[in-house]
Amino acid sequence: MKMTPVCPFVKASRPDDASSRKPAENSSKHQVEHDGSKAKKESTDSGTISPKCPFGYDSQSFKLGPLSCVICQALLFDTSKCVPCSHVYCKACISRFKDCPLCGADIEKIEADTDLQNTVDRFIEGHARIKRPLVTSEKEEDVAGENKNVIYEDVSMERGAFLVQQAMRAFRAQNVESAKSRLSLCAEDIRGQIERLGNTSELCSQLGAVLGMLGDCCRAMGDASAAVAYFQESVDFLMKLPMDDLEITHTLSVSLNKIGDLKYYDGDLKAARSFYFRSLNVRRDAIKHRSNVPSQILDVAVSLAKVADVDRNIGSENVAVDGFQEAIKLLESLSLKPEEAGLEQRRHSVLEFLNSQLAEKQPDSTTT
Repeated sequence: MKMTPVCPFVKASRPDDASSRKPAENSSKHQVEHDGSKAKKESTDSGTISPKCPFGYDSQSFKLGPLSCVICQALLFDTSKCVPCSHVYCKACISRFKDCPLCGADIEKIEADTDLQNTVDRFIEGHARIKRPLVTSEKEEDVAGENKNVIYEDVSMERGAFLVQQAMRAFRAQNVESAKSRLSLCAEDIRGQIERLGNTSELCSQLGAVLGMLGDCCRAMGDASAAVAYFQESVDFLMKLPMDDLEITHTLSVSLNKIGDLKYYDGDLKAARSFYFRSLNVRRDAIKHRSNVPSQILDVAVSLAKVADVDRNIGSENVAVDGFQEAIKLLESLSLKPEEAGLEQRRHSVLEFLNSQLAEKQPDSTTT
């Protein structure tokens, strides 16, 4: 089970579109300002500076700091200490070992380290926030001891990107409780921003993606009903928005497909087909306006394959074959550039699946 490996807080590629990765927007505002005098002058305009996180955490590079678990490489969660060596890890991570991964000592028992966990929690709560006086004039700057307004500014990255980064690291290492905790904080933050700023496309796309990832966490934990609830919340939220943003339509279609997957594996094929078909319609509408976007065409082909697969399983063989053939035609007509290797690999994989499905056609089947 894979979590969507895309931070919804930067304009990056989709999980299936590695070739179109874009740099994070507005990265320049997160650069360190080493020149103190320059920062002082700039404070008359913004009242803030954007120094790096003191522990070196950021969304662009790997960092294993003093508050991280060396196993999952994310910030500690449910911090636990090995006895007798006293090395600390996330409880879920160290519980898989009989001896310490750092020193090799036999683990006699594992104890909770609440003091260190409290430190980690305070760090997360305050990460990317510093207090800076808001100076409005040089004259005011010279008034010693005068109370000044204080505003908060991101340090090395937005808090949401930081939380998602930590969640994805933990999820990849199967520390799902940690991932779920970070994503829950992230969703809470975004909801707060939406209350203040309104339903902007960026914030809505972010919340829809985070809700989807929370659904992934619940699915990985075996809680299918909670997973469906998160995916459905993502769908309900995104359905209220204009479908003119590719990120929103993609997130919506993915959440619909994931509900369909859960219904499919639960044996409710009619419900699965309903959600797959809704996702297909969302993706078809998207390519009507952007027919030259290869990733969108691939999305449609995948949805066609999902719907056709269900059609075959419910006995509608001819309908299923038509769906497989339509998807194949789409993919065969798709022209990709040499630099789009990631998309070409995905196209080949989907084509291979579709052709294998056609090869399994039952000649005596009838349409129901």
